[in-house]
Amino acid sequence: MTPGGVLRPPPGARCLRALVVDDSGASRAGLARILGEAEGFVVVGAARDGEEALRDALRLRPDVIVLDLQLPRMDGFTFLRLLMDRCPTPVIVVSARAGRSDVFKALELGALDFVAKPEAGGVAAIRGALLEKCAIVRALRLEDPPPARPLPPGRVASAAAQATLRVVLLGASTGGPRAIPSLLAAIPGDLPLGIVVAQHMPARFTAAFAERIGRRTPFSAQEAAEGDLVAPGRVLVAPGGHHLELRRDGEGALRAAILPRGASRREAGHCPSVDRLFASGARVLGARACAVVLTGMGQDGRSGVIEVKRAGGLALAESAETAVVYGMPRAAADTGAVDAVLGLPALADAIVRFAREP
Repeated sequence: MTPGGVLRPPPGARCLRALVVDDSGASRAGLARILGEAEGFVVVGAARDGEEALRDALRLRPDVIVLDLQLPRMDGFTFLRLLMDRCPTPVIVVSARAGRSDVFKALELGALDFVAKPEAGGVAAIRGALLEKCAIVRALRLEDPPPARPLPPGRVASAAAQATLRVVLLGASTGGPRAIPSLLAAIPGDLPLGIVVAQHMPARFTAAFAERIGRRTPFSAQEAAEGDLVAPGRVLVAPGGHHLELRRDGEGALRAAILPRGASRREAGHCPSVDRLFASGARVLGARACAVVLTGMGQDGRSGVIEVKRAGGLALAESAETAVVYGMPRAAADTGAVDAVLGLPALADAIVRFAREP
């Protein structure tokens, strides 16, 4: 890591060749300046519209493309469709708040990840996030995640299941916005199973992410709020910029506790924190917790899986076979506390078995 927290390329690594696509001259110049001045990058092109961007991408074959979605002549979605068909290339979307729902459409079309563009001021404020996302290209697996399988038959959850509710705790970073809906789409929605998600994502995108999960899976889904009930068939997504932990209320019901960054001493790392979600699940669920570490860079989730395993729960990690970035899952697996390292289809099967245990 550099002093500013940006990933440093390994010694001897070649520079990543970047193409910047933005219709705003100021944003285009600012993004190109950020990449051009950073160690390990070289800007090979800057395009102002989708048609120019596609020509440049096919001619220059960059390692990474930084893309604004609102473009003249050919919009960012059409550009992505054509690019992924003709020359699949890692794309980092830089999106303003007004386009937050469009971000997930871009992810469905093949974009790797996104950075929230500042609502006011220049793009200099996103320097660290942009460089970190672009640098992840060095660790990429470019294959698409496997398609969701048909839903297997499941049993209907009864009222009695609430007392012995099992909960799956999902943690992810880069690649998670595609992996999580794919995983959950392969799990029956009528199991006696609650699902809680900690996805590294900016604050103003997590509500739209939850809506997308609800549209693409058999579960209802929402951005978690203080006191929300963890219930069968429901997905709670940690709000960006806040930690999500689980607690029991006075009647023993399992509820969400939303804590701001800085709410405790355990403050190093990402917010929302996968480790903090897992640790709280271990405390209140014991053997009825299943922690799953999905694709992402870094080590968030590493200490959490240890606590889940010590409490008698199940710990799983995504394998390199399907993970876009095999960083977080590898760190979890290296602890020795993970019960199995599996691709997305096998993870879905393992979760179904966990939910159906007596």
